[in-house]
Amino acid sequence: MLKQLIKPDTSLIKPLKGNFEMFLKQNIIHLGDRNKLRDACEYALLNGGKRIRPLIVMMVAKALGNGLDVLEGALSVEYFHTASLIADDLPCMDNDDFRRSKPALHKVHGETVALLASYALISAGYEKIFQSAQVLSKQKKPFRERANETCVIALDAATQCAGISGATGGQFKDLFSEERTIEEALDIIYKKTVTLFEISFIFGWIFGGGSLGEVEKIRSVAYHFGMAFQIADDLDDMDQDDENALNVARLLGKKKAKELFNKEMETFTLKMKKLGILTPEFEQTMDLIKGYAKAGSS
Repeated sequence: MLKQLIKPDTSLIKPLKGNFEMFLKQNIIHLGDRNKLRDACEYALLNGGKRIRPLIVMMVAKALGNGLDVLEGALSVEYFHTASLIADDLPCMDNDDFRRSKPALHKVHGETVALLASYALISAGYEKIFQSAQVLSKQKKPFRERANETCVIALDAATQCAGISGATGGQFKDLFSEERTIEEALDIIYKKTVTLFEISFIFGWIFGGGSLGEVEKIRSVAYHFGMAFQIADDLDDMDQDDENALNVARLLGKKKAKELFNKEMETFTLKMKKLGILTPEFEQTMDLIKGYAKAGSS
């Protein structure tokens, strides 16, 4: 999963990541009373990770330049993402014993607690959407007046991306697909991976004060980023994935996979420029992902 094979410049991203990590740790207490279930949530949330999805929320908002606090929205995305990882690792799903080089949650706290932790984080993710709207309602007039509409759009995006048409349906197809065509693989990738990036870009845009009438444009941007991200990941993992694993690079071959990656990145860059949010932070993030793709395709 996108190993640290190279170390490009991430100097602009690190401060944002530091702010998010601090906010995440501060919010653990709000998940509920201290018990084994909350300990399990804490273990999963603090088990490392690049935090790309919550960072996207923050980077989009920063690019818009309205000075709005979107940490609640970023935390919502991380809760949803972590919940999906917990579920994916379970023996009845992908049956993975490790996550980020550490024992998977169900190996530490058991399957029952792991499943409940996934439920708890999904619920907490929706709570953070509401709290994001509350933050917006306390801002200056143009943003305050659209807080309720923004909340509705965020709830709709999260619900669509998490349901049968999104991550849940993608996991189902990944588990029960009878054949691995490239068309099937791309559909699974969209549902399992891209949809969470859609939430990230949309939350950053709407809670950061972007035009609510341009949500579909930011959704399109997210699609190309998410596809490029997963292709880079597949190129990086190509030699270590087993033959039954979903891997676009293996289905297409390294050359065609790299060509598709470049196409997605070029389209992403063009659409980001049109929206006026291609900032140095995003360029550093893109360089990071390009490095993984290059290392995997060498």
